[in-house]
Amino acid sequence: MMTTHESHELHELHELHELHELHELHELHELHELHELHELHELEAGDLFAALPPIDAEAARRLHARLVRGAAQAGLLDVAYRTIDTPVGTLLLAATAQGLVRVAYEREDHAAVLARLARDISPRILYAPARLDAVAREIDEYFAGLRTGFDLPLDFSLSHGFRRLVLRHLTDITYGHTASYAQVATAAGNPKAVRAVGSACATNPLPIVVPCHRVVRSDGSVGGYVGGPDAKTTLLILEAEAAA
Repeated sequence: MMTTHESHELHELHELHELHELHELHELHELHELHELHELHELEAGDLFAALPPIDAEAARRLHARLVRGAAQAGLLDVAYRTIDTPVGTLLLAATAQGLVRVAYEREDHAAVLARLARDISPRILYAPARLDAVAREIDEYFAGLRTGFDLPLDFSLSHGFRRLVLRHLTDITYGHTASYAQVATAAGNPKAVRAVGSACATNPLPIVVPCHRVVRSDGSVGGYVGGPDAKTTLLILEAEAAA
């Protein structure tokens, strides 16, 4: 018959055996984890991203729409922008809460225009085409000959002083007609400021909508234009034919 002392020793041996087995199991588990980490470390970054499921165009569109809604709801969207194809090239459109703030031709470099908007208006700028649907629609109607003026809220914050005054007078030049730089200077209250009028037209942040293309030289030649002489001629011919 086994004594109490022998029974106790046998129990201790059994516990030591179990502890040893647990220790070996723990070491095996750690070794397995190290092996997995080593394999993960050996994967290239490209392999890791390649393992992710692809995002299709529709999913990307929905995600971007959610981003736009979230930014707007949080008050983090100060400038929305989009592009539109027209007979005078692709135009960049940008708007603030106050209204349309920028129309830019391709020759102005859209990326540079966006960078200046981020600097001069707000860095909280986002591609949000739906915000400019009304603007795009009216511009389409203009090029289709269905619209002679624009019914859009405008933000003149990129123009100051006399330049802003000149731009506000440009909308008085009726569709299908032109005015000389000298005539615009007189209308703006400073007949001698012909050069300043030319500068205001050259830096107009809202071409087409604010019709600086209707301002020509006194001899009838088209003069300079932010979109280039060909674009200016196209707009003048479009309006002349539609008004005839």
